[in-house]
Amino acid sequence: MGNKSRTKKEFFTRLTFFMLGLLILSLGITLTIKAKDLGISPWDVFHYGLYLQFGLTVGTWSIIAGFSIVFITACITKSFPKMGTYINMILIGLFIDLFNWMIPDIHLLWLEIVLLIVGIVFTAIGVGLYVAPDFGAGPRDSVMINLSNQTGWKVSHVRSGIELIVFLLGWLLGGPVGLGTVAIVLFLGTVVGYTIPMAKKLMDFVIRRGEGDENFNQRSLRINHNDRVS
Repeated sequence: MGNKSRTKKEFFTRLTFFMLGLLILSLGITLTIKAKDLGISPWDVFHYGLYLQFGLTVGTWSIIAGFSIVFITACITKSFPKMGTYINMILIGLFIDLFNWMIPDIHLLWLEIVLLIVGIVFTAIGVGLYVAPDFGAGPRDSVMINLSNQTGWKVSHVRSGIELIVFLLGWLLGGPVGLGTVAIVLFLGTVVGYTIPMAKKLMDFVIRRGEGDENFNQRSLRINHNDRVS
């Protein structure tokens, strides 16, 4: 019973990290989109370009693109990703649209710079938190990993190639490109390199702390432990 209880608590701790990560990641993406006059990330250039040309919303196109990637990846690898991948692409799209509706458009340069920087940091934190529980990578990360495994190319090279292709498609569709796009490409990966191991350490600490508290609470009571009364 104790092991089952600990397993449940660990699962809910991981689920909390996963959901919180998706929420923060979506907020970070939205903040960079709100600074679109500076340029946005390659994938969001693509999503925003589709939104400009065909309507719907940026979040909806993020979901559609995610499902397309999952379908293509499943056909190539003949395997389906973890459930977390589907939850990832659906919730991120919904959260992006929610935050995009909540946060007003900004047209002050200094404020856009602040939004871009905060957005990059939040995106990196969100990635770290949602990756740490290992519930399944997002569809874009999944196709990157699968292509790397299939071709033997480095993950970084595959990622750069994919982002270059979607960036060009998004640019042709009219998506916002600028120095912000370059900043995201150059710095986001570096910051994520710190947030993922930090999030894993934090999650492991929370899980161990929970187990320690449970063990402490389950100890037998000792007479005369604190009050010195016999």
